[in-house]
Amino acid sequence: MTAHVVMYTTAVCPYCQMAERLLKSKGIDNIEKIRVDLQPEQRVEMMQKTGRRTVPQIYIGETHVGGFDDLSALDHAGKLDPLLQGS
Repeated sequence: MTAHVVMYTTAVCPYCQMAERLLKSKGIDNIEKIRVDLQPEQRVEMMQKTGRRTVPQIYIGETHVGGFDDLSALDHAGKLDPLLQGS
């Protein structure tokens, strides 16, 4: 059972693309993407939920991971896989 992944994103965000590649390399294919460039009200919601204005903002299950740098740091620390497996 893999955790549900939600990513606030835009069309032309290189960090969003790198985050998606990293998640796909972990076997996560069903990323729920919320396009804040197409839905400005979603950016407002994202900023209220996360306190951040940049994309990507990534949630794994109920856990707010942060952006690509945070995701990558979790991976390097060996903590991303357990989070993705929902443990």
